[in-house]
Amino acid sequence: MFKATTSLGIPIANDPLSDFRKFLFVIWKHLNLPDPTPVQYDIAYNLQHGDKRMIIQAFRGVGKSWVTSAYVVWLLYMNPQLNILVVSASKSRSDDFTTFTLRLISEMDILAHLRPKTDQRQSKISFDVAPAAASHAPSVKSVGISGQLVGSRADVIVADDIEVPNNSMTQGMRDKLSEAVKEFDAILKPDGRIIYLGTPQNQESLYNKLPDRGYKVSIWPARYPNTDQTVGYGSKLARLISNAMAANDLLVGEPTDPARFSEFDLLEREASYGRSGFALQFMLDTRLSDAERYPLKVSDLIVMDIPTQEAPEKVSWSSDSQYIVEELPNVAFNGDHYHKPMFMSSEFVEYTGSVMSIDPSGRGKDETGYAVVKMLNGYLYVRRCGGIAGGYSEEALQKLAIIAKEEQVNEIIVESNFGDGMFNQLFMPVLNRVHSVTMSEVRHNKQKERRIIDVLEPVMNQHRLVMDKKVIQKDFDSCQHLPPEQALRYQLMYQMTRLTADRGALTNDDRLDALAMACQYWVDAMAQDVEQRMGVRKEELMAAEMNRLREQASMGFAIITGHQSEKTTNNLRW
Repeated sequence: MFKATTSLGIPIANDPLSDFRKFLFVIWKHLNLPDPTPVQYDIAYNLQHGDKRMIIQAFRGVGKSWVTSAYVVWLLYMNPQLNILVVSASKSRSDDFTTFTLRLISEMDILAHLRPKTDQRQSKISFDVAPAAASHAPSVKSVGISGQLVGSRADVIVADDIEVPNNSMTQGMRDKLSEAVKEFDAILKPDGRIIYLGTPQNQESLYNKLPDRGYKVSIWPARYPNTDQTVGYGSKLARLISNAMAANDLLVGEPTDPARFSEFDLLEREASYGRSGFALQFMLDTRLSDAERYPLKVSDLIVMDIPTQEAPEKVSWSSDSQYIVEELPNVAFNGDHYHKPMFMSSEFVEYTGSVMSIDPSGRGKDETGYAVVKMLNGYLYVRRCGGIAGGYSEEALQKLAIIAKEEQVNEIIVESNFGDGMFNQLFMPVLNRVHSVTMSEVRHNKQKERRIIDVLEPVMNQHRLVMDKKVIQKDFDSCQHLPPEQALRYQLMYQMTRLTADRGALTNDDRLDALAMACQYWVDAMAQDVEQRMGVRKEELMAAEMNRLREQASMGFAIITGHQSEKTTNNLRW
């Protein structure tokens, strides 16, 4: 990528500014800034010597955009024939980056030879450097991620904060962003380089997905991380940070760049941002943010084999690691595990009832979601949950009817928001042939995402939602014929753990919505206390036993006095 000499014709080996860190020092002096901090120098070193595909994540306020802008200037100093594309979430931000870069060239004497000629491009949108040969592509060009990328060509692409809350709040937004950045590979020249600068907004951040595409991540948090945080960072923690901690384990919790932010500064910012905001913006740790943003976790479920007609009188949940279920496929976030019961009573009792919910395929949907949930003693047992393709076809309706029969459901509820009752009219004749049962419609006016959370979160937080192992396995298996990026979205457990309160948070939510509908049916019954129910049952059994004993005593007295009837004598049981 680089020539044997710099743009001034000095052999690279003899030019002290061929080390970007020294070049950065000169830039900082020109800007009348304090000397670059160790973290800034480390970022500079990574920019010069890092991978061809790299992501720089550093705490807010460290100056990573300024350092990278200086890096762009240094690249042109080293080789003025390069074409560099700057992409940001908004066009104005990328223009600011380009403007700052051009300003450095225009003001610094050592860069005077790079200043655009009168017949060359020179604007905040794009500009050329003087030694650059004629080209369709400018030396530096800025564009927004939603702008016109097609047709551009670049040796280096700098993606500066392309992910922000406004374009990553929902799954649809994240999908759109993920597709947009794929254009980078079409733009990039052979042996080119792509550099991302940014802060992840959540666990589903683009920056957390890019390593699967071959990108190397380096993270500089504002404080030296504790053991738990270090494990979370893994190999992504910047070498400067990890080496310092290896040399001195007393650094935990101390500022990594005290010249930039003292401990007092960080405490003030933590108080201002809040715990989760600080963890995200300054520690580059998405786990706390996700814990609050994604309220439904598989670790709150009780996972076990569930019989069709009866269930244990009581089950108990525990967070202890010995109860983690490892054998099932798990698409939840890292650290979120299934748990089997800590305790399960030996007494099995028939379910109070069984309900089937159906979320018919409608506009924009390609599968019908369904769930079968049974109730006993305030616990909800999920026997079935999945999706059926085929819309309102005879085959799809037949499958639903067979499931209803197999699970001996007492009632079927159908989402009526789509189809205006058409589904019921088509389904009822099929259902009557297979399993005659009451069917009713439900209509929802509340925002779907909030409705689902409001129903499921309290039940799951109390560990009263029991999931059959077969539901989880079949949910996973049913989507494996799809492309990987689609397979996840259709899975119940993926939908459950990725749901937020944001409108349109999920691209597909049919299975989760069906589960919430079935659980909503039992909400009124959930007020029952399991211990109270067990107490009532014990009292009923004791009363029955007392009645039996009284009857035996009465019959025994009759024998002794000689007043028993022939029938009484024949029926006596000792």
